[in-house]
Amino acid sequence: MTALTVLLALLAALSNAAASVLQRRAAVQEPDQGGGAGSAVRRLARLLRRPYWLAGAGLLALSSLLQAGALAVGSLSLVQPLLAAELLFTLAVGSVVFRRHPDARTWLAFVALAGGLALFLLAAAPSPGRSTARPGDWLLGGGGALGAVVLLVLAARPSGGACRAALLGLASAVSFATTAALLKEAVGRLAHGPGAMFAHWSLYATLGAGLVAFLLLQSALAAGSLTASQPALTLGDALTSVVLGWVLFAESIHLGLSLLPEAIGVALIGTGSIGLAHAPSVGGEWDAGEPTVCSPSAAVPRTPRR
Repeated sequence: MTALTVLLALLAALSNAAASVLQRRAAVQEPDQGGGAGSAVRRLARLLRRPYWLAGAGLLALSSLLQAGALAVGSLSLVQPLLAAELLFTLAVGSVVFRRHPDARTWLAFVALAGGLALFLLAAAPSPGRSTARPGDWLLGGGGALGAVVLLVLAARPSGGACRAALLGLASAVSFATTAALLKEAVGRLAHGPGAMFAHWSLYATLGAGLVAFLLLQSALAAGSLTASQPALTLGDALTSVVLGWVLFAESIHLGLSLLPEAIGVALIGTGSIGLAHAPSVGGEWDAGEPTVCSPSAAVPRTPRR
């Protein structure tokens, strides 16, 4: 089951990477104008007419199906960290979409991320737990995740540029991790038949949490470059999922002496994520500028180069 879990999770990461690149390509042509919900709805309506955005949306849906399969046969603490491989695939897909070849610095970031991911998972050795959570555990895990998302969104409102993109990327990461936990709860009930899954609240909560995560991701992509949003999204999803796996499903990772290689692995993942997000092959010509400073004045959108 572990090999199948890894395969499905990596395929989900590949689909998600392609979706991020394609939707970022569309997002820079429809910059975030602020102005509340009405502006966001109008911007989404314009994005729906862009082929790259639609293709990205389709790949996000495929990624969700692959992720559901991985969660059905594996643990949350293994599946979600594996999705950090998304940036490795983003490098490859971005090189094709934006027609930019990786340089030596980018390859070093690639090695750092791949090595950090392998080191973290080998040291942590996530163990499977329960297939479903106890009802009371959702009050703690779900309530904590909701509170974190609200605080991050509130902190992002007065900010702009790279800071806003990072905060919204982290809020999106927590939301995606919560969506994955809810999805695992739903597919865990398939053992009692499809009717048990469709009759349980977790399936419909998955759809709601997924929509929130999706909208937050669109806001993060519009607020700034992948350099700011993608590392927060990648690390935030992985680490939040480890916590939720422990709180909800009694999953565990090795502690004690294993904490040192785990910390080194996380640091390498973060370093590699930042390096890959800086790669021109990910951003393309219109996304290669320096990140804006973290201040309210930085909220003024850049004029995209077409």
